[in-house]
Amino acid sequence: MATTDPLGHLGVTATARGGRLRVWSEHATAMELCLFSPDDPAWMAERVPMARDEHGVWQVEHAALVPGTRYSVRVDGPSGPTHAFDPERHLIDPYARGLARTTGGDWRGYVQHDDFDWGGVQKPRIPLDHVVLYEAHVKGLTKLAPDMPDELRGTYAGLAHPTTIAYLKDLGVTTVELLPIHQSISEQRLLKQGLTNYWGYNTLNFFTPHAQYATRGAQNGGTGAVLREVKGMVRLLHEAGIQVVMDVVYNHTAEEGPTGPTSSLRGIDAASYYRQTREGEYIDTTGCGNTVDFSLSAAQRLLLDSLRYWAEEVQIDGFRFDLMATIGRDARAHFDPEHPLLAAILADPVLADSLMIAEPWDVGLGGWQVGNFPDGYREWNDGFRDRARTFWLSDTAASRRHGAAAEGIGSLARRMTGSAHVFAADRGPLASVNFVTAHDGFTLADLTAYDSKHNIGNGEDNRDGTDNNRSYNFGLEGPTDDPVITADRRRAMRNLLGTLLLSAGMPMITAGDEFGRSQRGNNNAYCHDSELTWLSWDRSGWQEDLLRVTRRLLQLRCDNPALRPVRYGRWGETIPSATQMDWYNKDGRAMTMDDWDSPAERTLQYLAASTPEFEHFNRILLVVHGLEEPTSVRLPAHVGVTGYTLLWDSSHDDISQLALEHEPGEMLTVGPTSMLLFRAHGDQVPSPASPPSAPAASSATSAPSPDDSDEGVAAPSDDPAMDARPEPDRNA
Repeated sequence: MATTDPLGHLGVTATARGGRLRVWSEHATAMELCLFSPDDPAWMAERVPMARDEHGVWQVEHAALVPGTRYSVRVDGPSGPTHAFDPERHLIDPYARGLARTTGGDWRGYVQHDDFDWGGVQKPRIPLDHVVLYEAHVKGLTKLAPDMPDELRGTYAGLAHPTTIAYLKDLGVTTVELLPIHQSISEQRLLKQGLTNYWGYNTLNFFTPHAQYATRGAQNGGTGAVLREVKGMVRLLHEAGIQVVMDVVYNHTAEEGPTGPTSSLRGIDAASYYRQTREGEYIDTTGCGNTVDFSLSAAQRLLLDSLRYWAEEVQIDGFRFDLMATIGRDARAHFDPEHPLLAAILADPVLADSLMIAEPWDVGLGGWQVGNFPDGYREWNDGFRDRARTFWLSDTAASRRHGAAAEGIGSLARRMTGSAHVFAADRGPLASVNFVTAHDGFTLADLTAYDSKHNIGNGEDNRDGTDNNRSYNFGLEGPTDDPVITADRRRAMRNLLGTLLLSAGMPMITAGDEFGRSQRGNNNAYCHDSELTWLSWDRSGWQEDLLRVTRRLLQLRCDNPALRPVRYGRWGETIPSATQMDWYNKDGRAMTMDDWDSPAERTLQYLAASTPEFEHFNRILLVVHGLEEPTSVRLPAHVGVTGYTLLWDSSHDDISQLALEHEPGEMLTVGPTSMLLFRAHGDQVPSPASPPSAPAASSATSAPSPDDSDEGVAAPSDDPAMDARPEPDRNA
């Protein structure tokens, strides 16, 4: 899938006599370049015919194709059910590096000036086991930030402001994962309702940054100034050692359904970009009106060239692919893990060091593909999310209502140890992107405060958003000052954060969860650009406590390699950068099947010992107790372990007044629904063939628990298209 043959460079390139524009269309019969007045982008100053070569590339050279010029193309072609040619319609060059808008709301391409002084700053290239993702919205992160100039709040420059960088560094995250920053627009339906697509999952162009996130000065300076502000943001974050990952939406475009706003691909060659039947009906696996057909070479080429541009020209460190199952669908619309595009992304030398994260589902038939992407992709692990929520929230609710939880601790344990039952052995635990919340769905605080979604403000009669939240309000819907309920909720939040940040895999925190941000029960707030979705930096005391807990957990993850294995272990072998795990029940004995399975025995201890490759030897003990009654735990007597130091206890905001040093065999009181982390002391590094220690422990690479009941279902339990904006036909 080379980019040099046969099509050559598409879009505008500079020449000695101005510039050259190349646009591909297999079915077009005529194409012309339209140049606009520098004083009025609505005034067409010149029309220039373009010539077609034998590969379907239409080309023109012109002295006016220089930085700052606004242009469009107009395309004619055959009529028919799969075509939408209109020789009078101005279209955006799919490879336009910049966009400008007319006073009437139309869009024009803009010849971009790509030069930027990076000052020798390089990409941080953080080791994968150290990566902690922080999913954030460019505007929402800093719109209410108090310690920066007003004009920088909610902008690219605000995200790179020293106070923002200091906050991210102090928190301990390594990588910001930005919700889409490709230029996007709001759907026609939302505009009629007076709402906006705040999240930005409705891409207009794959090469241009969203201008509305730039400072007013940059917006007034034109699309070139906007791009420079984006690059400046990346440079400053890189200087601070922070990576930048973009959430990219290639699966569909803002052209919506067949009657939607035709702005680019549909008018240039709909049959070569969109999935359609022979009768022109759109085959929609995204729920957004259209689906880009990545079985076709033009779409594959467009996606790869866009990725290369952002990785090379803007120095982006990685990409999170929205509804990526769509990208892996073949000509029959079946998902193929060996799809040539999935392979080409990984094989491309420009993208070799990029972090590739798949949202491994879409809304089409067979769309749930968690664990099925090739080695080299990281995948959002919805099973981890569901098990964490169920164990700490739904099961607690069930216990109160019915006297017992639905299941034991086993299924949570194997999620925490890397989901080896989901991902192939050669991919390892870092194939799993662990998360408890994301931009779609309840926030962490709302998971503990609402049993039901409250989406009336979205204008769809509360029909949008998932109903399967696995949340629990602990006795009262919404805010409360009841001290018992608030204590339960805050402990649950600590447990959920502990599960996320002390588990094997690559963790992702949703911005604001570190201090308990609420969206007042709205679990699909994609259409709210307001204080409902912006982060508030005015925090109460309990929120400061939760923030300190998050910082502490992130530091503990960084300090203890046993918590972040790179590879799965194998019985009887020493695997570099894996973890040997030894399992104990609350009595310090080997786990039995009842211990794994019984809803009455929801307590385990596991020793995790690293097998050093690049870091020091490390062994930790994690105690997980999933009942609302306190219990007594006997700390395990394990060969080579001489003592335990308490590092964290979710029963407490502060452990400084607790006894920290403990002996093997010591009885310890563990509080209700809680987690405790210890560092295990001793000098014996596990040997590859060591037998179970006394008392006998079950050494394993993951917890031998029963099969998860929801594995292999047709779609994840949380609406797999929540990232895509809900269309009326999908919300019925």
